Amino acid sequence: MNKDLTQGNPSTVLIKFSLPLLGSMIFQQLYNIADSFVAGKFIDENALAAVGNSYEITLIYIAFAFGCNMGCSVIVSNLFGGKRYRELKTAVSTTFIASGILCAVLMLVGLMFGKNMLELINTPAEIMGASHLYLNIYTLGLIFLFFYNIATGIFSAMGDTKTPFVLLALSSTANILVDILFVKEFNMGVAGVGWATFCCQGTSCVLAVMLVFRRLAKIEAGVKAPVFSWNLLGKITNIAVPSILQQSFVSVGNIIIQSVINGYGPGVIAGYSAAIKLNNMVITSFTTLGNGMSNFTAQNIGAGKTERVKKGLRAGIVMVFAICIPVVLLYIFGGNKILLLFINDRTGEAMSTGMDILRILSPFYCVVGTKLMCDGVLRGAGAMKMFMSATFTDLVLRVVLAVILSARMGTLGIWSAWPLGWGIATAMSVYFYAHGKWKSYSIT
Repeated sequence: MNKDLTQGNPSTVLIKFSLPLLGSMIFQQLYNIADSFVAGKFIDENALAAVGNSYEITLIYIAFAFGCNMGCSVIVSNLFGGKRYRELKTAVSTTFIASGILCAVLMLVGLMFGKNMLELINTPAEIMGASHLYLNIYTLGLIFLFFYNIATGIFSAMGDTKTPFVLLALSSTANILVDILFVKEFNMGVAGVGWATFCCQGTSCVLAVMLVFRRLAKIEAGVKAPVFSWNLLGKITNIAVPSILQQSFVSVGNIIIQSVINGYGPGVIAGYSAAIKLNNMVITSFTTLGNGMSNFTAQNIGAGKTERVKKGLRAGIVMVFAICIPVVLLYIFGGNKILLLFINDRTGEAMSTGMDILRILSPFYCVVGTKLMCDGVLRGAGAMKMFMSATFTDLVLRVVLAVILSARMGTLGIWSAWPLGWGIATAMSVYFYAHGKWKSYSIT
């Protein structure tokens, strides 16, 4: 059901809108780890390594899909809030057409140069064949990844976060079951893991797109909407490209930081690998809330109700702190017990490394959470230069400081780079929001 985010108490509206988003995030994380879990549990370590190795490249695909999602979602939110339904329908069809072309190009590049990309990230010879096979199957399903992300972005733009939640819950659960079926019962190996994802993503994509167009058909737009608009494509691109760059640069930054960590040996690598999974769960939660804040902001700006954005931001920051307080206490005082899910040795270097990371990073979750909520306002308002400057400042500082401080402080220098980068970038985002220039931006 479509939901007008410009009506009702801003705090209540934003909270009800955001809770299904958090649920979707949990199932998305489940979706992401299913292939690795089944590969490691039911095949062997080489299969697990092959799937994990290919993941670095699939992150680039995901960055493009996420950018298309945000570009369409923010513009559609603004048009929906302003009740400009004819342009809204054109924006949707324009996004599907442009994204389909972009996806075809990426598929062609991926299928032609997939092995070269795997060689570029130093894929070991013993897992090259399996990695290439899995990557090719994943690349064949890119159209499903793109169109599903666009469809869920459209639902969120029209205030409906429950439908994407249900679709993702069903899809992620089915993915695990089909993974096991293909691998354990049909003995398909790594190919089974890839084809299971292909089938489940394909099914959820078809359902999501059908529901989107069924929902749009019920919206009266008066005169028939044009199928394509260069003007709207430009506005969508203005939001999408920075979002793509943000996600892509994060992946590159993580690879650089990983290369620094790799110099400290397997114990530190294992500890980092475990702790960063717990860290990413929290950061992904805040990113999800920030995406919801973008939709809320865009709808209300479209309706000319910018005063509601301030109240919505306050509610968003309250949600951030509501998540932070128990998580920080849990990670600081019980992090060692959670790390045992990934680490067997209770007293080894991996455990001490993991606890160092959690104890240094977790007290600053409220800081980065505040930044991501302010970023949500900036992106929802179309203030992409402000959004990008704060985002890249955070990324560059974390990477540069990790390299510099590690030379002086060892691994503690790497972990300390996170709070420093978060703090400075948060100050920028808060300043950009408080300065108020975002109110004068016109998205559409």
